[in-house]
Amino acid sequence: MRLLTDENFNGAILRGSIGRLPELDVVRVQDVGLIHADDPTILDWAANEERILLIHDVATITLYTYERISRGLPMPGVVEVIATAPIGQVIDDLELFILCS
Repeated sequence: MRLLTDENFNGAILRGSIGRLPELDVVRVQDVGLIHADDPTILDWAANEERILLIHDVATITLYTYERISRGLPMPGVVEVIATAPIGQVIDDLELFILCS
């Protein structure tokens, strides 16, 4: 599974997930030159790279995600991770999601 994290994604969750799954293929938008990019650009990059986007805030990205789907464009996926959830629980849940996918 290939993942991309949004620029505001919790670093502790990312580090904990990599600690549990060292082979995890994950990059941050900061690592690929997309810092401050708009949502459609991030979704397009994720689709071209076949990466599922992990985010905390879905205020605007949901609209763009549905637009991509309705236009028949590739959409590997978007996973909203609740920012206020306990970090250990989120890491557990992400590990289960990744291992079962």
